[in-house]
Amino acid sequence: MMANPQQTGLRGTLLLDESMARHTSWRIGGPADRYYKPADIEDLADFIATLPADENIYWLGLGSNLLVRDGGIRGTVIATSGRLNGLSRLDENRVRVEAGVPCAKVARFCAREGLAGAEFLTGIPGTMGGALAMNAGCFGSETWSFVESVETLNRLGHRHERRPEEYAIAYRSVKGPEGEWFMAANLKLASGDTEVLMTRMRELLEKRGSSQPTQLPNAGSVFRNPEGDHAARLIEACGLKGVCVGAACVADKHANFIINTGGASAADVEVLIEKVAAEVEKTHGVTLHREVHIIGEPMAESRGGL
Repeated sequence: MMANPQQTGLRGTLLLDESMARHTSWRIGGPADRYYKPADIEDLADFIATLPADENIYWLGLGSNLLVRDGGIRGTVIATSGRLNGLSRLDENRVRVEAGVPCAKVARFCAREGLAGAEFLTGIPGTMGGALAMNAGCFGSETWSFVESVETLNRLGHRHERRPEEYAIAYRSVKGPEGEWFMAANLKLASGDTEVLMTRMRELLEKRGSSQPTQLPNAGSVFRNPEGDHAARLIEACGLKGVCVGAACVADKHANFIINTGGASAADVEVLIEKVAAEVEKTHGVTLHREVHIIGEPMAESRGGL
């Protein structure tokens, strides 16, 4: 259902009771009370400032790395993909990228510009905002290794520029000033040869395609890798490849992926995640920590169970 944000002078699109299954890579999720697609950062700042101080706000890029429960979301989802899409070269070795730009697009842009270091982003199925929030990485590289500065927005609609030293950055973890969200980043890269960089990205994509179930609905790696080990190895050693709960299954191709084989519910996925973690703990004595974020309400707790 579409609302009319223009009544408040906003320029974005506001949808009510929007199904999150349309917007997550697992193709799963109940309805969000409000779903806002901002026109740009300025419009988003204006919109944020109109929300009640206690409103729950959730950020959505390409919907990867996210499980929305079947009962949906009580609060407001802000969708950045396709909206906060500024991407430009600032000078010889710096690029500015807004939060809604897909990581793969950033990788291709940098390669075409002859800028090296961002090739690994081609393997991250999300947006730059999400990559900044979790220090996303693959193929031995991480997002914050080439971040020079970031632009953030707080609940009052105020914007700030911050440096990496203002954050505690670790493996799949970024902690900084409370109540601020990433809007854009300036990336500092090295010079490189476009042809070499494009070849490197093709090799990385081939590696990803050969080792991950990229053709089936999934949300990327479910668990973080324990120090000195790999979650996929531990899960596979437990004999869990192919194990299912409902239509949610541990992928045969990569044990740290859960796929939606058709009609899986969020409850199916969540139960399977818990089952896998419990089995690894029991068998190996290793506690796996989720990389996937779980948000929203279980069906029974949503709108009287409807």
